[in-house]
Amino acid sequence: MSIEIFNIICFVWLGVAAIVHVVMFFYTAPFGRHTNDRWGPLMDNKWGWIIMESPSLLIMLFFLIYGSYSLTSFAFIPFGLWLLHYTNRTLIYPFRIRSKGKKMPVFIVVNAIFFNLMNAGLNGYFLAELSAGSYDLNWLYSPTTIIGLFVFLVGLFINWRSDHLLINMRKPGETGYKIPKGFLFDYVSSPNLFGEVLEWTGFAIMAWNLPALTFLVWTFANLVPRAKNHHDWYIEKFDEYPKNRKRIFPFIY
Repeated sequence: MSIEIFNIICFVWLGVAAIVHVVMFFYTAPFGRHTNDRWGPLMDNKWGWIIMESPSLLIMLFFLIYGSYSLTSFAFIPFGLWLLHYTNRTLIYPFRIRSKGKKMPVFIVVNAIFFNLMNAGLNGYFLAELSAGSYDLNWLYSPTTIIGLFVFLVGLFINWRSDHLLINMRKPGETGYKIPKGFLFDYVSSPNLFGEVLEWTGFAIMAWNLPALTFLVWTFANLVPRAKNHHDWYIEKFDEYPKNRKRIFPFIY
């Protein structure tokens, strides 16, 4: 595929992200605490997570192993960061969450598979086949690489730490929801989502290519409305919910 055609696909996909971003402020994605059966058949929550996240892991692993430039340059570094995130999201996180008996709509799983096929496909293909000369020693020691890696790792820590606190809020045998406290939960309702936005911001700065930017825009488009929905849900469910908390970005939104 030529770089010109590839870029057109990325720009079209960016346009779709803008539309989805607006739509998601009016329609709450029906999974997690917002799950309902109005979107069709339901499936086991853990298996839903594994199935819908696995394309991002498997596609990037394929491009890392078989790509023309994946292992002949420092492109293996952004590959490695992507695989680090999605190994956790696909193979570790689903088995840590205490979601016995919980369901998610098959509709959500199918849409997430398409989302991950597109984003992993675009990023993997660029790194593997279109990045000739991009990831050399100059790139490795450039300010954008160092800053981007730092931002990614900070975001990863925030995401994992927040997930850990959420998972361990319930004692064994407990059900229902509580108001999360501590760490960045004192500032925002969804620090786990804030961390993920930071991760892919760092990735886009470090990788410095169009598909990485495209994935960042998609992450923002999905997670900012999701954080708003979480925030509104907390306020509706808990009268004592702290009024000073923002939705996703500390002190801003």
